[in-house]
Amino acid sequence: MNTLVVRPARVRTAGVRQQILLTAQQRLMILMLLFMAAFFLVSVRLVYFALFDTGSGRGQGASTFVPARADIVDRNGVPLARTIDGYSIRVVPEKLLNDRNYLADELVKIFPDTSRTEFLAKLNGPRPTYIRRRALPDQVAAVNAIGDVGFDFPREKERLYPQLSLAAHVLGFTNAEGHGITGVEGAFDKRLIDDATRADPLALSIDARVQGVLESELGNAVTNLEALGGAGIILDVHTGEVLAMTSLPTYNPNKLLGSDPATRRNAVTYNLYELGSTFKPLTVAAAIDAGTVTSMARRYDATEPLAIAGFRIRDSHPSRRWLNVPETLIHSSNITTARIADELGRENMEKLFRDLAFDGRPEINISERAFPLWPKDWGRLTTMTTSYGHGIAVTPLHLANAYATLVNGGIYRPATLTKLGDKAPPKGRRVFKAATSARMRQLLRLIVSDGTGKQAEAPGFRVGGKTGSAEKPGVGGYRRSSVVATFAAAFPMDNPRYVVVAMIDEPKGNAYSSGQRTAGWTAAPVVRKVVTRAGPMLGVYPDESRDVDVSELTPLLWRNGEDQ
Repeated sequence: MNTLVVRPARVRTAGVRQQILLTAQQRLMILMLLFMAAFFLVSVRLVYFALFDTGSGRGQGASTFVPARADIVDRNGVPLARTIDGYSIRVVPEKLLNDRNYLADELVKIFPDTSRTEFLAKLNGPRPTYIRRRALPDQVAAVNAIGDVGFDFPREKERLYPQLSLAAHVLGFTNAEGHGITGVEGAFDKRLIDDATRADPLALSIDARVQGVLESELGNAVTNLEALGGAGIILDVHTGEVLAMTSLPTYNPNKLLGSDPATRRNAVTYNLYELGSTFKPLTVAAAIDAGTVTSMARRYDATEPLAIAGFRIRDSHPSRRWLNVPETLIHSSNITTARIADELGRENMEKLFRDLAFDGRPEINISERAFPLWPKDWGRLTTMTTSYGHGIAVTPLHLANAYATLVNGGIYRPATLTKLGDKAPPKGRRVFKAATSARMRQLLRLIVSDGTGKQAEAPGFRVGGKTGSAEKPGVGGYRRSSVVATFAAAFPMDNPRYVVVAMIDEPKGNAYSSGQRTAGWTAAPVVRKVVTRAGPMLGVYPDESRDVDVSELTPLLWRNGEDQ
């Protein structure tokens, strides 16, 4: 009998299944081992880069954290300019689906500062164009909500000025391609975009806190006095570092479109003024240095106007008596200053102004610098009139540098907008003798305590300085109705550290200034307020137990002076 046997087939089937399962397990184990090996290699590689790779990391991985343009910060690290990724809104006319008139109406709702006609021109234009280069997130969302594919929103590098208009004329601004045009942005453009340096912020000498004080106080005065504008600067007398610089009216570099181009002009470095009686201490210092003035008690005739070359030099508030040297400055006498200059002579007066760099653009590391109006004829009359600030026009920065030289021991140093830090200040050059500088500190202090600068007195800060109220030149002569009021000061005068210059262009005599337009009532109070607020920020605290010793000069004073 034939029998069919099937058991061996069942045995083989079970064996095959076991073999397949074993193979799958082996493959899974191999995959796990490969994954673990790959994970281990990646981990080791990352640790290696973190610990040992300093070169490629800076050039590749770290480059994502390096801005396209270096930040600009103040001396304490406060950001003044940064580059960020911002939105723009662009229209591609050929891709638009909706009616152009409808789109223009919608865009006007989002951007009311732009006319419907301008939007229509862009929507109907032959090529893609920007609706807005710098758009806010809510503006981008609103345009996107219109729902037309003809709008796109490219991300672009934008220069942001987080402090808005603070130090605008110092910083300047960039163009659409990201290159600096004016101010620090323009002067340091290569350094700000250089691959080797853009990772490091550019530290300025500016102190944002002090800058805010100067802008606030000068701005209030310009507004209240209904003036055309103003200029102000605070300068370290020993290093030349600029702690604050402001020009009014100002602008917001974040919003250049639609702003008045005239507001972008830096009055401190680019506008020229005849700065009047602020020149008188410079003349007296030169006369002391040259030996023309050997005694503070020497008296000069101011009983009547001084006739010279068909002109008559007058005092705004005549004393009608003989004045000694301290009284010349305290009463701000044009007549006696001109007499001193006449004795000093053309050669020495011209040398003074050249030594103080009044014959060239102001020395500072930005491009916006004006060339002074230098006298063509240095005759006897010019020598006399320039001694009290007429017939020569310079910038407020020229004046600040001159006063720093006058009070710091007699050494001229150029101004700088970059922080020196641990670097030694420039060696500079001697202009005045140290003894002359010491004498001028006494005289400048007397002008504030007993003369035309009383409104600049900040108790405990030992302010010294000089008023200057100069009529503006015009067709056919000087315009009596247009005055540039300036106060140039330093503090503390027993050990000067800072110069402060405040200038107001055409102040109106109103209730704010007790009806006066002159510097003693308009610019001097600005200096007082600035010193009182900014002094402690700069490490100078009021101390009414200290002052400049003027005991040898006060007996020479006959009476208090009047403002010029």
